[in-house]
Amino acid sequence: MKLASISFYPVKSTAGHEVAEAEVRPWGLAGDRRYLVTDEDGDVLTARAEPRLLACVARLDGGTLTLTGPHADPLPVVPGSSMSAVTIGSSAPVDVTDCGDPAAAWLTGLVGRPVRLKWLDDPTRRPVDPAYGRPADRVTLADGYPLLLTTTASLARLDDWIVETALEHGEERPEPLPMSRFRPNVVVDGVAEPFAEDEWKRLRIGEVEFRVAKGCDRCVLTTVDPATYAKGKEPIRTLARHRRRDGKVWFGVNLIPDAPGRIAQGDPVIVL
Repeated sequence: MKLASISFYPVKSTAGHEVAEAEVRPWGLAGDRRYLVTDEDGDVLTARAEPRLLACVARLDGGTLTLTGPHADPLPVVPGSSMSAVTIGSSAPVDVTDCGDPAAAWLTGLVGRPVRLKWLDDPTRRPVDPAYGRPADRVTLADGYPLLLTTTASLARLDDWIVETALEHGEERPEPLPMSRFRPNVVVDGVAEPFAEDEWKRLRIGEVEFRVAKGCDRCVLTTVDPATYAKGKEPIRTLARHRRRDGKVWFGVNLIPDAPGRIAQGDPVIVL
């Protein structure tokens, strides 16, 4: 097995970047999900509610974040000093820094309602769910865990199931889903069996060892086409048929790194 691709997402719920190599920190890939968007009440806003966030491409250059999009000129972001707490899912509130009025105005113009950009200045501030991690484990502003892994074999099987479902409903044969629908950090190729990752406990990618914290339950964001922002039924409809348990649907697994290091496309992936 080998590492087929690496992606990171500087601003939560915006467009991602595929890179040839990346530095793995204890809390995730360097630069991954250190920023997020909130509404005017301070609640976290994601592309589940505002698919236009996917039109934002956030680039990191020497530690400086620049927002680019179809509606305005690129904007370098300068975080301020005002702090507030945000809550992501069921985790405890975490303190984040406001990124100022220019960033707020830029993103407001993109999504069409008042929003703010916030920055996690200290990536050691937010712990991983203790039910699945160790006391020292940390995560940035991802939903719950430092990295998400998917496999090409599992997506190929899911695509086959989606075709079967569509034909059974008298629908046109759909195109295969891109892996970007699932927003993984690392994608593994060469897995012998689809969904073999469900059983993995530990693995090594290149020089870095990871623990598998838990499977990843999927939400409606996977039904949003990142190119058109249109919402559909798949893959949730088909996952609910084939991959439903505990009232949720599952695709991919969450990883926690045991130590920092570097990974690169083509690195061997070894299940320990």
